[in-house]
Amino acid sequence: MLSDGWWDQAIHAFSPNFNDRPEESDIDLLVIHNISLPPGVYGQGYVHDLFLNKLDCSLHPYFKSLENLQVSAHAFIERDGCITQFVSFDKRAWHAGRSVFDGRSECNDFSIGIELEGTDDDAYTDVQYRRLVELSAVIMNTYPKITLDRIAGHSDIAPERKTDPGPSFNWQFYKSLLAQNILKI
Repeated sequence: MLSDGWWDQAIHAFSPNFNDRPEESDIDLLVIHNISLPPGVYGQGYVHDLFLNKLDCSLHPYFKSLENLQVSAHAFIERDGCITQFVSFDKRAWHAGRSVFDGRSECNDFSIGIELEGTDDDAYTDVQYRRLVELSAVIMNTYPKITLDRIAGHSDIAPERKTDPGPSFNWQFYKSLLAQNILKI
């Protein structure tokens, strides 16, 4: 269940990296991403720190490239299936950057962004798929303009800049599970 755009089944951590959506924007796109910090390292809490503007960039050489970066996703699904929500789904999270979908630019204005803990080349866990399906179904039920054909990867909306969720993400498996789950709602 969602209340003011917050899912009651997620841990809530409030990122400052969001703003209001333009008034004329309908939420009609779901974007799947991946992230791990440093790349390929899981379960360290650094992604949370990044989205909360609390990342100590002196802890790892890779983090220097993230200094002063202000980004967020609506939700983050860890390898063990734990879901943290950082921004209300009703608000504009800063996840997509320069992007275009279906001829419309600035996808942050009309999309919801979900980050999976992972890399383009590491297989995602079964529990991540199950939790992603669960959350996606709730989102699609709440925002009915998001349909199966309006779910995209970051690489689909920013192909010259981004590659995630990468070849390791099994779109067919995810959408098949999601289609089955939607029928149950």
